[in-house]
Amino acid sequence: MLKINEIYHSIQGESTSAGRPCVFVRLTYCNLRCTYCDTEYAFYDGNDMSVQQVIDEVEKYNCKLVEVTGGEPLVQMDECLDLMKTLCELGYEVLIETGGSLPIKDIDHRVKIIMDLKCPLSGMEKKNLYENIKYLKPTDELKFVIGGREDYEWSADIIKKYNIQRKFIILFSVVFGKLEPVELVNWILEDKLDVRFQLQMHKYIWHPETKGV
Repeated sequence: MLKINEIYHSIQGESTSAGRPCVFVRLTYCNLRCTYCDTEYAFYDGNDMSVQQVIDEVEKYNCKLVEVTGGEPLVQMDECLDLMKTLCELGYEVLIETGGSLPIKDIDHRVKIIMDLKCPLSGMEKKNLYENIKYLKPTDELKFVIGGREDYEWSADIIKKYNIQRKFIILFSVVFGKLEPVELVNWILEDKLDVRFQLQMHKYIWHPETKGV
């Protein structure tokens, strides 16, 4: 059984799929406590559902893009892997959003991984599992959520240290309400970083604290 916080249909707000209709399956629990977390409501609350019950709910929306998210979905590792594999076998395009602190090596190769590395201002930098980097595919995405200059410089150093600039897509986001987007954009342009800047689109369409969007 999976502990599910919510399942809903919305617009994908981040990643290279931004703007596309998507069904979100939000799993309960998280092993991290980032300073800027916007989904604390998913830490504990949820309902027990079988993989088939989740599939039945997803099918109601007639949408082929599905993101498995949290919380941290890989806290429920075995059940989460089974859910994603089943979705892939049913012909869904599957994304997973994961915080980068738990192993990704057993995720079905058909799933697009969107993985954070936690920057210093998140308070969770020491939880990063850097071994995960070698399991990212060219179609996967590595995300840095940046709250200030310290995070930016750290992220640029990580890109150089692990020589990852052209191995897969690198996303740079701001911590909403903490760093002005224009500042981050200017830093990227000044340093000629080959990264993709993104905004959390859903926080501009709806109120930033709105759930289920």
